[in-house]
Amino acid sequence: MVDHGYVHKLKAGEPGNPILFVLHGTGGDENQFFGFSPELLPEATIVSPRGDVSEHGAARFFRRTGEGVYDMADLARATEKMVNFVKTLAAEHEATEIIGLGYSNGANILANVLIEEGVFDRAVLMHPLIPFRPKDNPVLSGRKILVTAGERDPICPAPLTRALADYFKAQQATVEVEWHTGGHDIRQNEIAAIERFLKG
Repeated sequence: MVDHGYVHKLKAGEPGNPILFVLHGTGGDENQFFGFSPELLPEATIVSPRGDVSEHGAARFFRRTGEGVYDMADLARATEKMVNFVKTLAAEHEATEIIGLGYSNGANILANVLIEEGVFDRAVLMHPLIPFRPKDNPVLSGRKILVTAGERDPICPAPLTRALADYFKAQQATVEVEWHTGGHDIRQNEIAAIERFLKG
């Protein structure tokens, strides 16, 4: 279905419950986490948009000019679009809490929405890469953020993951970091940490 700016899938929960936005990685689509999400938060409204940028046929949420090199103008466009999308759907479904879960490119757009606007009360950033020093934003105080990462991730180097977690901590957000010993793959201990974070 197409409306609010993104092709997306939606499972409506009852008004007065949380809303969970799930954002796929490069080459994924709105199906990547949609089936898994109701297991995490059965009562929530689930929204899974498809990235509106194509990189050689792979869906993404914003453009890049190379591996780890972002088109900053397009990132700003995409961030504003995602903020409006999230706020509109959260209001429509009378959500009590706005939660985000993103992987790889989905984690990056989610992280930048947090950096710029806050919006999400809780967020799961799986293998995020923010290759710049974000601006300080006092609205992040009290937000709850889980970062999951691989110690040997060639796409999201561990020092940059730590720098992002430290940035959120410096903004007075509550931050947890879950590591595994591998690379850009999603492992079982990450899934377990996400379940604890969302159900806690």
